[in-house]
Amino acid sequence: MKAADIMTTEVVTIRGSATVAEAVKLMKEKSLRALIVDRRHDEDAYGILTETDIVYNVTAYGIDPKQVRVCDIMTKPCIVINPDLQVEYVARLFAKTGIRRAPVIKDKLLGIVSVTDILQKSNFVEQPKITKLEQEIQKTIAHARAICAEKGTTSPDCAAAWDIVKELQAEAAHQKAEKLPKTAFDDYCEEFPEALEARMYEV
Repeated sequence: MKAADIMTTEVVTIRGSATVAEAVKLMKEKSLRALIVDRRHDEDAYGILTETDIVYNVTAYGIDPKQVRVCDIMTKPCIVINPDLQVEYVARLFAKTGIRRAPVIKDKLLGIVSVTDILQKSNFVEQPKITKLEQEIQKTIAHARAICAEKGTTSPDCAAAWDIVKELQAEAAHQKAEKLPKTAFDDYCEEFPEALEARMYEV
């Protein structure tokens, strides 16, 4: 799944010149935890104002929210999400940056995606990425063996097919945060030591 599949498309925006009091009123009316701050012009960047920004920068110091502008406490430019980004990478970005939501932008503002969207709308429970990847690896291994049987174990096509297997297995190992002790490619090289790709990767 991609960010576009789980994002909220009804995005509420606010001007940077608006007061924090106006922002709080809007957030209460719409039951929102963040507002996207409009660009001043086409070359400008979007900003974001979250409930945390308000509590930490205004409420915590007893400041009158009617005297503070949104632009004074917002985050700008904010981290943005490409609508084609896979959900697991959105989650990884959130984890690394500590943010909980971000606007989805591609040429224009398309929506907003949050940790709640990831939890409630994505299919990571039913279809964990690593499980799907392992299934793809098995299909690719079968394809590589078929190519090698047809073209020959020393053919460039055979070597290229196993390169794809290696790339997928490397991605799986990265996602598991551990090194695979032995890959299907290793098994293949042991079975066909005369193969071109086996000789290429000897150390």
